[in-house]
Amino acid sequence: MLVRDWMTPAPHTVQPDTPVLEALKLMTEKGFRRLPVMQGSKLVGIVTAKDLKDAMPSKATTLSVWELNYLLSKLTVSEVMARPVITAREDEHMEDAALRLQEHRVGGMPVLSSSGELRGIITITDVLRAFIEIMGLKEGGYRLTLDMPDVPGSLERAAGAVKPSNIMSVATAGSRGGNRRFVMRVVGEGARSAADRVSAAGIEVVEAQEKTPS
Repeated sequence: MLVRDWMTPAPHTVQPDTPVLEALKLMTEKGFRRLPVMQGSKLVGIVTAKDLKDAMPSKATTLSVWELNYLLSKLTVSEVMARPVITAREDEHMEDAALRLQEHRVGGMPVLSSSGELRGIITITDVLRAFIEIMGLKEGGYRLTLDMPDVPGSLERAAGAVKPSNIMSVATAGSRGGNRRFVMRVVGEGARSAADRVSAAGIEVVEAQEKTPS
């Protein structure tokens, strides 16, 4: 799953000299939380709704309305935007982009082409959408949590045991004491009794839970 498949393409942008009030109005009207900042065709920064709101004078200010409006009219995006910008590539895998979001503690990243052109924007929400798709959460079926020896062939044995049910997704949650925990989602024929067949094959079933389609 590539970033290009989940990003928001052709995002709205602002320029460094865009007034903060204008950028905030655009975000409010369009429902965005961040905007790439472009200087011509070059990405030079990113600004978030929090950046813009933090730049606003405190409600306790002693400035007059005229003075306040004057100062805000002079405040531009270039004075509050973040730089350098953490970015993603449109041809990279979603898990790599998700890791970068987590490592840099940002909620979204502009997406660039191999030549550095802005293609889109990817956010935590997009990562969650991809996770839901990968795990088949909307498909219903049965969710099996299994503890298996962390050795070659364990997953093959579990996959054979769930037949004739169909495996929709498999995920692993790491190794514990020589075992690896797997979460397997199965649907179709015999799904209701899949946990019994897996247990009969000598695999520990930690949890078996029916999921309804959403």
